[in-house]
Amino acid sequence: MRVDPSSDQPLVLLIRDSYDNWGFPKGHLEPGESPTHAAIREVEEETGLTGLELHGLIDTIDWWFRLEGRLIHKVCDFYLMMVPPGGSWSTTPQDAEGISACEWVPYEPALTRLPYANAKEVLARAYQMVTGAQADGAA
Repeated sequence: MRVDPSSDQPLVLLIRDSYDNWGFPKGHLEPGESPTHAAIREVEEETGLTGLELHGLIDTIDWWFRLEGRLIHKVCDFYLMMVPPGGSWSTTPQDAEGISACEWVPYEPALTRLPYANAKEVLARAYQMVTGAQADGAA
């Protein structure tokens, strides 16, 4: 997240994946890597952002999906990261991983772009962590 200096509103960074869905950067642990280091590395790789500040775990979600006929179980930790004051907000989507866009979006429009209930819940928790306000609209 970052705070828009013109409105003092928090903005969330969404990525558009290879399935044309909007969501959050995520990835996998490299051997010997901590979850927090992996989270920062994956966000940097997928978005081009650098110098991010980690502000804690938002939530851990898990889900099942089918890929080429196989049932896959995925578990993902989501962390609140902030662009520090004076940091660069410029993004570069990671084409090689199918990331076609990165956009900074206010809370309500971001909530409507997210296709999955668990992602909406992660966003609502992140918004509450940043603002202290109860977030409406999560599934």
